[in-house]
Amino acid sequence: MFAVAAAALLGSPGPGIAALLAVGRARGLFGGIGYLATMQIGLAIAAGLSAAGLVGILRALPWLRHLLTIVSALYLLWLAWQVATAPLGGEIGGAGEQARFPLWGAFTLGIANPKAYLAFASLFGSFVVVPPAGGIADAMAKWLLCVAVMAVVDFAWLLAGAWLGRITLAPKAERRMNVGMGLSIVAACALALT
Repeated sequence: MFAVAAAALLGSPGPGIAALLAVGRARGLFGGIGYLATMQIGLAIAAGLSAAGLVGILRALPWLRHLLTIVSALYLLWLAWQVATAPLGGEIGGAGEQARFPLWGAFTLGIANPKAYLAFASLFGSFVVVPPAGGIADAMAKWLLCVAVMAVVDFAWLLAGAWLGRITLAPKAERRMNVGMGLSIVAACALALT
């Protein structure tokens, strides 16, 4: 039951999912693996913080929570702009793609994603995987399950983005798709921050 809830919460559209779609579309599956892996490291750390109960520290230090939120939001807005204004057609996959989707941004998005923290807090507080509740074994099992679910679900979203990248579109349609993906990142960021 925990894995199903984790897949639903962690796999639902949010800033990370929108970014994976954009990266997959621009770089393809193999070109996006580094971004995916780096984001997973950040998410695994965030899940570990949640499992350890350190999310309470973020609540106790609002300045740190606000700082992480601001950094994440600024990166997402920058990413949305990069996606919306991406070059059309044949320039995809060049050196500009590496600059447009930096690995530091993937890590930042993973570790500071507000939607992920909400999902982790909900999952870790609502389920007991290994009795007794709140024990180290229970927290470790939840963390391992979350990391596994995130890896599978996020890989699927990257794959979906790569599939979108194979579709040949007219320049106007491609621009509309880029702008739509950029706006979806902004919308996902706004929803996660509210």
